[in-house]
Amino acid sequence: MSNTAQRPTHATLDRPIWTALTTRQAHLGQGDALARRYHRDVAPFAALASETPDAYEALRQLLQPDDQAALLSIEPLSGTDTLQAIQVGTIHQMVDIRDETAQPDVRDVIRLDSADVQDMLALVQKAKPGPFGTRTYEMGNYIGIRDQGRLIAMAGERMRIDGFVEISAVCVDDEWRGKGLAGRLMNILRKEIAQRGETPFLHVFSHNTTAIGLYERLGFELRRAFVLTRLSHAGANVNTA
Repeated sequence: MSNTAQRPTHATLDRPIWTALTTRQAHLGQGDALARRYHRDVAPFAALASETPDAYEALRQLLQPDDQAALLSIEPLSGTDTLQAIQVGTIHQMVDIRDETAQPDVRDVIRLDSADVQDMLALVQKAKPGPFGTRTYEMGNYIGIRDQGRLIAMAGERMRIDGFVEISAVCVDDEWRGKGLAGRLMNILRKEIAQRGETPFLHVFSHNTTAIGLYERLGFELRRAFVLTRLSHAGANVNTA
């Protein structure tokens, strides 16, 4: 573990979902002092105030019968009699440690908003960068690149907590990979986040070595590993893909 992980100002990153949902992104979610979740069309993430029976029950009440929520934790979650837990994998949380002063390449880069949602969803379906819903774009700034009208690359901001902004949904159409588009978009977001006095961070599956290599070249460093768990009603038939 690097020295970056020891900085006291990074302590809020130990609980990014809970912190975001109880502060800067409370308006994008629902819940109470025991459990909170993003609205289903925003993001699938949820968090517990603590791993107690009351908190698990509060989360269960936030889930529809066919619903599921994704949680990050330091140790694996075991679920309860009324909530089944499926461990999805290990997530690496990486923080930007580079003091970037170079001007990023902004050629052909556009801002994405509600008018672009269907194109964003289509690109996500092809590139599969992770969960993305019809209102995910409301979580932060999203940018992209089009070729002859078709959205071929995008990246954006997801969780926001004091001092930190998560970069997410970094994806490029298969036909355009290997041209540096993902790095270009990330550098633009990194620059803008830094200009606001905040630090970029991100989450990536530990087995995604290609993406991790890109992030390391851009200046991101591993801070902490989390367990990603999906919780749903016990006995529910949910999609775990």
